[in-house]
Amino acid sequence: MSEMREDQRFPGVLIHESSYVDDGAVIGRGTRIWHFCHVLTDTIIGENCSIGQSVMVGPNVRIGTGCKIQNNVSIYDGVELSDEVFCGPSCVFTNVNNPRAGVSRKDEFRKTPIGRGASIGANATIVCGHSLGEYCFIGAGAVVTKDVPAFALMVGNPARKIGWVSRTGERLGDDLVCRRTNRRYEVRNEALVEIES
Repeated sequence: MSEMREDQRFPGVLIHESSYVDDGAVIGRGTRIWHFCHVLTDTIIGENCSIGQSVMVGPNVRIGTGCKIQNNVSIYDGVELSDEVFCGPSCVFTNVNNPRAGVSRKDEFRKTPIGRGASIGANATIVCGHSLGEYCFIGAGAVVTKDVPAFALMVGNPARKIGWVSRTGERLGDDLVCRRTNRRYEVRNEALVEIES
């Protein structure tokens, strides 16, 4: 019977026995790495993350604290997840715009920063070189081909903004008040900002 175990290299981290973590990786306390994962060298994963089944991370990837990465996600060199990012099942990141099997493009990897609290839905694709703003919400199956503002709700192919969401992921109505928290928001210069209470 297979099981989760604490790796002596990473105190307080549980790693399923079917997964591999290369030397040179750093993993924070409280993180759980499930079945059939591979964490490559020079990758940093923060505390209290959940790395789902069949996830590949790295090399040279930074993942913040409290992130949840669901099954079948590959996070490549150039992608950076801030704290509390959610990656839905089978969402896709790229790191080269014009790949060819016969042409090495490792010197052309594009950065893809993902802001704090962002959510990326199942089977969404994030084309490299674009940033996702904090607390944005990318709908399932969306294809992101440009920068995404903070708190934006994006759907479709190519993804387009159809509204705004709150810090807690609730869709905001015309009054821009979160029904869950009663926090108020305001649009300034085509961007949403949270109003201090």
